[in-house]
Amino acid sequence: MRVYLVIMDETEEAQKALRFASRRAMKSEGAVHILALVEKQNFTAFGAVQETIEQEARDRAEVMASSAAGNLFSESGRMPTITVKVGDPQGVIRDYLAEHPEVAALVLGAAAEGSPGPLITHFAAHSGALACPLYIVPGSFTNEDIDRLA
Repeated sequence: MRVYLVIMDETEEAQKALRFASRRAMKSEGAVHILALVEKQNFTAFGAVQETIEQEARDRAEVMASSAAGNLFSESGRMPTITVKVGDPQGVIRDYLAEHPEVAALVLGAAAEGSPGPLITHFAAHSGALACPLYIVPGSFTNEDIDRLA
Protein backbone atom coordinates (compact mmCIF):
# COMPACT_ATOMS: atom_id res chain seq x y z
CA MET A 1 0.00 0.00 0.00
CA ARG A 2 1.29 3.45 -0.90
CA VAL A 3 1.53 5.79 2.06
CA TYR A 4 1.76 9.54 1.55
CA LEU A 5 3.30 11.50 4.42
CA VAL A 6 2.01 15.06 4.81
CA ILE A 7 3.55 17.54 7.21
CA MET A 8 0.61 19.41 8.70
CA ASP A 9 0.43 22.89 10.10
CA GLU A 10 -2.09 25.71 9.91
CA THR A 11 -0.91 27.05 6.54
CA GLU A 12 -2.78 27.00 3.26
CA GLU A 13 0.12 25.18 1.60
CA ALA A 14 -0.20 22.30 4.09
CA GLN A 15 -3.90 22.05 3.20
CA LYS A 16 -2.97 21.83 -0.48
CA ALA A 17 -0.39 19.12 0.24
CA LEU A 18 -3.01 17.18 2.18
CA ARG A 19 -5.53 17.50 -0.65
CA PHE A 20 -2.99 16.20 -3.17
CA ALA A 21 -1.92 13.31 -0.92
CA SER A 22 -5.51 12.31 -0.17
CA ARG A 23 -6.43 12.33 -3.87
CA ARG A 24 -3.37 10.24 -4.76
CA ALA A 25 -4.11 7.82 -1.92
CA MET A 26 -7.72 7.37 -3.09
CA LYS A 27 -6.60 6.67 -6.67
CA SER A 28 -3.83 4.28 -5.66
CA GLU A 29 -5.71 2.50 -2.84
CA GLY A 30 -3.14 4.01 -0.50
CA ALA A 31 -3.16 5.80 2.83
CA VAL A 32 -2.22 9.16 4.27
CA HIS A 33 -0.09 9.77 7.32
CA ILE A 34 -0.33 13.22 8.88
CA LEU A 35 2.68 14.37 10.88
CA ALA A 36 2.08 17.50 12.95
CA LEU A 37 5.22 19.11 14.27
CA VAL A 38 5.69 21.04 17.48
CA GLU A 39 8.99 22.87 17.56
CA LYS A 40 10.90 22.68 20.81
CA GLN A 41 10.69 25.97 22.66
CA ASN A 42 13.84 28.11 22.41
CA PHE A 43 13.62 29.38 25.95
CA THR A 44 13.60 27.70 29.31
CA ALA A 45 10.94 28.69 31.79
CA PHE A 46 10.37 27.31 35.24
CA GLY A 47 9.60 23.58 35.04
CA ALA A 48 5.80 23.67 35.31
CA VAL A 49 5.51 26.73 33.05
CA GLN A 50 7.70 25.11 30.38
CA GLU A 51 5.66 21.90 30.52
CA THR A 52 2.41 23.87 30.21
CA ILE A 53 3.68 25.80 27.18
CA GLU A 54 4.81 22.62 25.44
CA GLN A 55 1.56 20.79 26.27
CA GLU A 56 -0.52 23.67 24.90
CA ALA A 57 1.50 23.62 21.66
CA ARG A 58 1.05 19.85 21.42
CA ASP A 59 -2.70 20.17 22.07
CA ARG A 60 -3.05 22.81 19.31
CA ALA A 61 -1.18 20.56 16.87
CA GLU A 62 -3.36 17.56 17.77
CA VAL A 63 -6.59 19.55 17.31
CA MET A 64 -5.38 20.90 13.95
CA ALA A 65 -4.29 17.44 12.73
CA SER A 66 -7.52 15.83 13.95
CA SER A 67 -9.58 18.47 12.16
CA ALA A 68 -7.68 17.85 8.92
CA ALA A 69 -8.08 14.10 9.40
CA GLY A 70 -11.82 14.49 9.94
CA ASN A 71 -12.15 16.44 6.71
CA LEU A 72 -10.16 13.79 4.89
CA PHE A 73 -12.32 11.02 6.38
CA SER A 74 -15.53 12.74 5.31
CA GLU A 75 -14.25 13.01 1.72
CA SER A 76 -12.62 9.63 1.31
CA GLY A 77 -14.06 7.38 4.01
CA ARG A 78 -10.53 6.58 5.16
CA MET A 79 -9.03 7.82 8.39
CA PRO A 80 -5.38 8.87 8.12
CA THR A 81 -2.76 8.01 10.68
CA ILE A 82 -2.03 11.03 12.89
CA THR A 83 1.24 11.58 14.70
CA VAL A 84 2.31 14.63 16.71
CA LYS A 85 6.01 14.98 17.47
CA VAL A 86 8.06 17.59 19.33
CA GLY A 87 11.50 18.57 18.08
CA ASP A 88 13.54 19.92 15.21
CA PRO A 89 11.28 19.58 12.12
CA GLN A 90 13.92 18.20 9.75
CA GLY A 91 15.15 15.68 12.32
CA VAL A 92 11.64 14.58 13.27
CA ILE A 93 10.73 14.01 9.61
CA ARG A 94 13.96 12.09 8.92
CA ASP A 95 13.33 9.90 11.99
CA TYR A 96 9.71 9.31 10.98
CA LEU A 97 10.75 8.21 7.50
CA ALA A 98 13.36 5.87 8.99
CA GLU A 99 10.77 4.36 11.36
CA HIS A 100 8.11 4.01 8.63
CA PRO A 101 9.57 2.35 5.53
CA GLU A 102 6.03 2.00 4.15
CA VAL A 103 6.00 5.74 3.32
CA ALA A 104 6.06 5.99 -0.47
CA ALA A 105 6.28 9.81 -0.73
CA LEU A 106 6.86 12.91 1.37
CA VAL A 107 4.31 15.54 0.27
CA LEU A 108 4.99 19.20 1.04
CA GLY A 109 3.19 22.34 -0.03
CA ALA A 110 5.15 25.33 -1.29
CA ALA A 111 4.24 28.92 -0.44
CA ALA A 112 2.50 30.75 -3.29
CA GLU A 113 5.00 33.62 -3.15
CA GLY A 114 8.53 34.15 -1.91
CA SER A 115 10.57 31.39 -0.38
CA PRO A 116 9.01 27.94 -0.76
CA GLY A 117 9.49 27.32 2.97
CA PRO A 118 12.22 25.88 5.21
CA LEU A 119 11.16 22.24 4.89
CA ILE A 120 11.09 22.33 1.10
CA THR A 121 14.41 24.16 0.99
CA HIS A 122 15.99 21.56 3.27
CA PHE A 123 14.51 18.41 1.75
CA ALA A 124 14.94 19.52 -1.86
CA ALA A 125 18.62 20.10 -1.12
CA HIS A 126 18.88 16.64 0.48
CA SER A 127 16.40 14.78 -1.73
CA GLY A 128 19.07 12.36 -2.93
CA ALA A 129 19.36 10.98 0.60
CA LEU A 130 15.60 10.55 1.16
CA ALA A 131 14.16 7.06 1.36
CA CYS A 132 11.20 8.12 -0.80
CA PRO A 133 10.30 10.68 -3.48
CA LEU A 134 9.58 14.27 -2.49
CA TYR A 135 6.38 15.74 -3.96
CA ILE A 136 6.06 19.53 -3.84
CA VAL A 137 2.61 20.99 -4.44
CA PRO A 138 2.87 24.56 -5.77
CA GLY A 139 1.11 27.14 -3.62
CA SER A 140 -0.38 28.77 -6.70
CA PHE A 141 -2.39 25.64 -7.55
CA THR A 142 -6.15 25.77 -7.14
CA ASN A 143 -8.14 22.82 -5.83
CA GLU A 144 -9.06 22.02 -9.42
CA ASP A 145 -5.36 22.03 -10.42
CA ILE A 146 -4.56 19.66 -7.56
CA ASP A 147 -7.43 17.33 -8.40
CA ARG A 148 -6.41 17.22 -12.06
CA LEU A 149 -2.75 16.52 -11.19
CA ALA A 150 -3.48 13.89 -8.56
